[in-house]
Amino acid sequence: MVMLLQDAEGPSTLCDLCLAQVCRSLNSLCSMRADGSMSLIWAPLFPQEMADQLLNHMASKEILNDTTVGIFRNCKELRLRRASIRSCPVSAEAFRLALCPHRLLELDASWVFGGLTGADVVSGLASNAECRSSLQRLSLSGLRLDWESLEANGGVRVGFSSLRGLRTLNLANTDLNDAALEDICTLPHLESLDISCSAISNFTALLTCKNTLRSLIAHRLRQLDMSPAQLLSVFSHLHALKHLDFSDDHLAVDSDGRDGDETARQLLEGSPQVLPLLVSLDISGRKRISEAALRTFVESRSGLVFLGLLATGAVFVHFLNVLTVTGEADGNQVCEALRRYRDRECFIRVALTHLYSLTIDTDKPQPDVLKLVVSGMQSHPTSLHVHLVATACVFNLTTQDLAEAMPISLLSSTVTQLLHTMKKFPNHQQVQKNCLLALCSDYILQEVPFDKYLAAMLVIDWLSSHEDPTLQRMAVAVISILVAKLSTEEMAQFSKDIFIMKQLLAIVQQKAMVGVVDSTLKFALSALWNLTDEMPVAARNFIECQGLELYEEVLESYCTEPSIQHKVLGLLNNIAEVEELQADLMEEDLLEHILSLLQDPQVDVEVRYFAGGILAHLASRPEAWTLEDELRSTVLKQLHDSIMTWTHLEREMVSYRSFRPFCPLLQPCQPTGVQLWAVWAIHLVCTQNTSHYSSMLEKEGLTELLKALAAHPSTHSDIKGLAGSILSMVERHQIHAGAFNNQTAPQSHKKNLICSRYKICRTV
Repeated sequence: MVMLLQDAEGPSTLCDLCLAQVCRSLNSLCSMRADGSMSLIWAPLFPQEMADQLLNHMASKEILNDTTVGIFRNCKELRLRRASIRSCPVSAEAFRLALCPHRLLELDASWVFGGLTGADVVSGLASNAECRSSLQRLSLSGLRLDWESLEANGGVRVGFSSLRGLRTLNLANTDLNDAALEDICTLPHLESLDISCSAISNFTALLTCKNTLRSLIAHRLRQLDMSPAQLLSVFSHLHALKHLDFSDDHLAVDSDGRDGDETARQLLEGSPQVLPLLVSLDISGRKRISEAALRTFVESRSGLVFLGLLATGAVFVHFLNVLTVTGEADGNQVCEALRRYRDRECFIRVALTHLYSLTIDTDKPQPDVLKLVVSGMQSHPTSLHVHLVATACVFNLTTQDLAEAMPISLLSSTVTQLLHTMKKFPNHQQVQKNCLLALCSDYILQEVPFDKYLAAMLVIDWLSSHEDPTLQRMAVAVISILVAKLSTEEMAQFSKDIFIMKQLLAIVQQKAMVGVVDSTLKFALSALWNLTDEMPVAARNFIECQGLELYEEVLESYCTEPSIQHKVLGLLNNIAEVEELQADLMEEDLLEHILSLLQDPQVDVEVRYFAGGILAHLASRPEAWTLEDELRSTVLKQLHDSIMTWTHLEREMVSYRSFRPFCPLLQPCQPTGVQLWAVWAIHLVCTQNTSHYSSMLEKEGLTELLKALAAHPSTHSDIKGLAGSILSMVERHQIHAGAFNNQTAPQSHKKNLICSRYKICRTV
């Protein structure tokens, strides 16, 4: 498959940034009229093109409606010429007041919802004398024309012919009939007409504009009632026609389309005097197209540059190589189909199916192709068939290292679309599976901006109803990384859901029952660890779901697995930080086991570190200690003795959202062992990421605590040494950074970085 050139990715323009800010600030920039519409409190004279861009920006951001469109009633400062309200909820009255007074050149009101009809648009525009002559392009695709309702409400029926300046008219997917077509064809300058998927039954009216009509799009006319001979007779008189689209929906069952197929066949085989100026012909979806007829047609029309042949079976012929073709022969033809047929579900489905086959083993990044796939998904948000194949194509195009060569903005929009798909089709297993496969990428999860909270919730929902081991592993891996990317506010919301806790604990229990050590177990433990980080509600949910009992069993069962132990202890460390939950950890057998891990020199430092953290937090509050005092004394002594034997770690094993849990441990009144664990932990992360943690220490007031601790006469020399080293690092960083304090955040805001180091497998 030919690789298309990648679009350059650059920053937003100043104009786009300004328009985005205006859109975000409409409430503060506007006052409200009595009818509930907005009016700008003050507006400068906008450059004309910028007024168009503001309207289009509001439409694309889905904030254009009856209320906000009111700002365009100000025709002096906001002068519209090329307006688009496509797919926006705008009523007939709001349209009349806000857009009709402008001297429009172009208007796209396709698929508007909110009660606006084609009749409302035409009568409203015709009420403006300037518009009657200025308007050149009009698109009403997807609207009901509904002249009858207009007349029933006291309106005057005004035909399209009143808009005398029209050159391009799109009435696809409307209730356009033969009478309205006759009126349209009297337009003196009509050059381009789209009547696809309408109620037209006869083309004879087109003869009225035979000398001006250059482009006719007549896709899927199910009520067309003309013989091939009659159709060819009309075509033969369209002397100016250069572009003809007579394609058909080959998947439709409401008509056999045989007359249309025969018309296409006779056109190809007929006289070159019929449509001699043709530049493009689209007969996609038509049957009985022979290679001989195609050859004759192409050779007799030297000006031909495009042929639409998708779903005809006639695309594997060498003489077509000189033309642009939509078909299935190769990647170029398939991509051309995706580009041209964005709004035609029948053809998008076919093109995506062939694209999937072409991209199964692709090893070259193809961002333009991915963009076409996403565009197809966006154009057909409710089509299961489109999304089923499109999500599989997304996986093919982003698998392995391909994603890293894609523009970040494209990946962001792609993932956002995948999330929309997961929401739209929650019960379709294969669609959900495809989306999960595409999401399961280290690079995408770590580097691409998208709604991590929504993604985590969708994957959790999916996980609750699927038990396939491979997919379960990927789902848990995705969740473990997403949880580590949530903001504090999102994490607080996420952690309130006890269902999430139950789901993850069930996976841990399932694995622990058979004693397996695999990535699914590790990812589940990582997710739970991150979920409870500085989140008391989640920690309480963990205890209420019998997580503590389960973790005690895991800690004993996996006594020779440090990769499991340190994750278990990391979560217990989170619980120990919460004062009101410390009583739940006051179990003698549990603490003695943790103490044995702290003391054992054969145990990895990572495990001993988190064991020490649990014991330090519990021993820091003598009033909350409910076990024997002798055990607490042993804990405090062993903390000091053990920590002084720990070697410095080069690799980053932990990161902290904040140092707030350390504040109680750094008080001068605390025992030496408690203080030592806290300063050793701070020293560790500061050594590994000085710039980030120096700023955190300053912001949260820990530098003052460390200074006070270092200066206190009763502070142990070991603690003074580490505290002094930390303060020196902070001072050196401040001197080095100066006014340009360039912070480098750690890979994760949470306390578990190791989870992201397991390479996610994306094959099933």
